[in-house]
Amino acid sequence: MELIKEEFIKEEIEDISYPEPSRIKHEDTEEQTDQVEVKQELNEEEEGHHNFTTQRTKAKKLHTCTQCGKSFTHKGSFDTHTRIHSGERPYTCTLCGKSFIHKGDLNKHLRIHSGEKPYTCTQCGKSFTHKGSFDTHMRIHSGERPYTCTQCGKSFTHKANLNKHMKIHSGEKPYTCTQCGKSFTLKGDLNKHMQIHTGQKPYTCPQCGKSYTLKGDLNKHVRIHTGEKLHTCTQCGKSFTHKGDIIKHMRIHTGEKPYTCTQCGKSFTQKGDFNTHMRIHSGEKPYTCTQCGKSFTHKGSFDTHVRIHSGEKPYTCTQCGKSFTLKGDLNTHVRIHSGEKPYTCTQCGKSFTHKGSLSTHMKIHSGEKPYTCTQCGKSFTLKGDLNKHMRIHTGEKLYICTQCGNSFTHKGDFNKHMRIHTGEKPYTCTQCGKRFRQIGVLNKHMKIHTGEKKHLKVI
Repeated sequence: MELIKEEFIKEEIEDISYPEPSRIKHEDTEEQTDQVEVKQELNEEEEGHHNFTTQRTKAKKLHTCTQCGKSFTHKGSFDTHTRIHSGERPYTCTLCGKSFIHKGDLNKHLRIHSGEKPYTCTQCGKSFTHKGSFDTHMRIHSGERPYTCTQCGKSFTHKANLNKHMKIHSGEKPYTCTQCGKSFTLKGDLNKHMQIHTGQKPYTCPQCGKSYTLKGDLNKHVRIHTGEKLHTCTQCGKSFTHKGDIIKHMRIHTGEKPYTCTQCGKSFTQKGDFNTHMRIHSGEKPYTCTQCGKSFTHKGSFDTHVRIHSGEKPYTCTQCGKSFTLKGDLNTHVRIHSGEKPYTCTQCGKSFTHKGSLSTHMKIHSGEKPYTCTQCGKSFTLKGDLNKHMRIHTGEKLYICTQCGNSFTHKGDFNKHMRIHTGEKPYTCTQCGKRFRQIGVLNKHMKIHTGEKKHLKVI
């Protein structure tokens, strides 16, 4: 972060003057210098004839950089500027050997070694080495965001952050890795990336020994051990360990969706979701199963698929012991025990355990069947039903029993088959307690108690 900040501070320095001590004090700006010089000349030639407090004269810019064409009024500013091109850093720290273009930057750097922090916040007592850091910190208390993007209206506390943000609109990526050719918007990001090639991880956690490429990542990690949560939402009081997490969280309250797809206009709260969405348009499926060759757009879908091969079911019901591949399936299953049916049809009042079941049910009212088989023309209400149907044409049988080798087209048929091996009988008659493997068999059994006669087929 320090690298990024330093880089942007330097980018913003455009015209630094070094006036002679006898003419103007060191802190004065170039514009003030020009005004003083004009006033002195007027005093000498026509004293009393001009109003010195109001007149301003633009000085000629006599010194021009031959490399980039930028012009400067003062030779001192010109000399400082040329160091950007030459790479000259004449001011060196005697303690650590680090060099600087400007003497002022060296003076600030020396406070790191001395530990001097002359700027203290009167509201929270925090101290800072640099005045700029102190001024920036004060905006946390005041809420001031003086730098606003002219394209989207987003405001920032720091000018450097606005400059970074503007590159999102321009798409500029000026920093390129010499080893792999990858380009970056920020120099700091390039520096981080380079450590992938070097494998360097200089920052180690003293508590667990885990190492990190960046000091900032170590600082974030240490909060796991301390339990410190510095960032608190002012609207709901929820606290977060990392600043990035509170920024994402605040979008829930603001409704902000800063990442917009240029192809379809859909917007996203998080960049990761946006990147995943873009694969729909590109057709990219970066996650491939090594066992069956099937590819996936999302890592989550890939991880779930792998459990079909491994048989892993990490989510277990505490009431009946049944295990599930997906956490969502466990949550849905638990409603069987609780009897909860949170999804109600507004047209007929029927309630459902699953949201998907309600969505399917609503198509009964609308008659919608948007999914059509390209081979036989049959239409389906659900895409999943179309996918199952397509296996009839392809003969594909995804679900293989590891115990007997029997294969099945549909997962439901596979689950029913597995109960033969496990002996599981999840369906129980409420009147006599008899248990059954399949719900259809239980329904037939219930007719014994109700007295309902089966329809006999006449031969």
